[in-house]
Amino acid sequence: MVNESTVQWLLNSNEPWTRYRTLIDLMDLPEEDSRVKQTRSELLDHPDIRNMIVETNNWPGKAFTRHNDASYVIYKFSTLADFGIRASDPGMAAGLEAILSHPSSEGAFQSMVNIPPSFGGSGQDQWVWMSCDSPTLLYILLSMGKNEDDMVKKAVDHLAGLVDENGWRCRSAPELGRFRGPGRKEDPCPIVNVYALKALSLLPEYLSSPAANQGIEMLLSHWENRSKQKLYLFGIGSDFIKIKYPYVWYNLLHSVEVLSRFPQARQDRRFLEMNDMLLNQADEDGLYKAGSIYKAWKEWSFSNKKNPSPWLTFLVLRIQKRLCQ
Repeated sequence: MVNESTVQWLLNSNEPWTRYRTLIDLMDLPEEDSRVKQTRSELLDHPDIRNMIVETNNWPGKAFTRHNDASYVIYKFSTLADFGIRASDPGMAAGLEAILSHPSSEGAFQSMVNIPPSFGGSGQDQWVWMSCDSPTLLYILLSMGKNEDDMVKKAVDHLAGLVDENGWRCRSAPELGRFRGPGRKEDPCPIVNVYALKALSLLPEYLSSPAANQGIEMLLSHWENRSKQKLYLFGIGSDFIKIKYPYVWYNLLHSVEVLSRFPQARQDRRFLEMNDMLLNQADEDGLYKAGSIYKAWKEWSFSNKKNPSPWLTFLVLRIQKRLCQ
């Protein structure tokens, strides 16, 4: 059960995104509720949210050279999606249309990527898809209400069709040739599985699908074998455990958040071990603060390593509420 005093602490925060999602996800209030409407209005009027929306209009922004840089526009998009921003909200249309204007022939949405010659690339900016960014673009579009778009449906089919028997591997557009990440070809890529599951979790018909089950098992197996298994340079050590947001890369909070969306994962002892590791980071009041931060987001409460963060606390409480369902 979610502690009522902690919920009240969240509702007293100065973060309208935290208050809004608390009302919706922890208190189960409908969008028509007057408190929800008022809080959502405050969310859309907040200067930090307005600034982020403006940044998304610059999609694609700088070309990807590495995907764990939290300053990329794609992570502004995905954080707005986490907060509950929709395609119909003021200022969102231009950025979303920019994403939709670059589908690949295979179905995945493309981003701007620059792969240096030393890694088998051209050294030039080019529109291509990679499995470490296209699932996040799909998550953004689905979260913001573009489910019925035919191109989005094609991207869903493409993503689900990419899964192998051991989960999602490192894949990319045919025009990139043999390029892939620094791991064995037959190994799954942990962060791709997190991204892919997060997108598919938004579609009820995929919650118990074979693709979802393969991705779930990949992540849980990696946790179970964490002392002896490193996949595509992704290990599970002390840095993995630290609470960190936004959801950019492979870490405990990101993984538990995504796995908790699937009923079959919530019952698995390995998931429960991961969740216990997360819960053990609460302070004496049951609140949570960052264990690690992205400098690009240093002004936000979830990047404060000294004081508890309303948003991080909300995220952990929402996971625990799912476990009671």
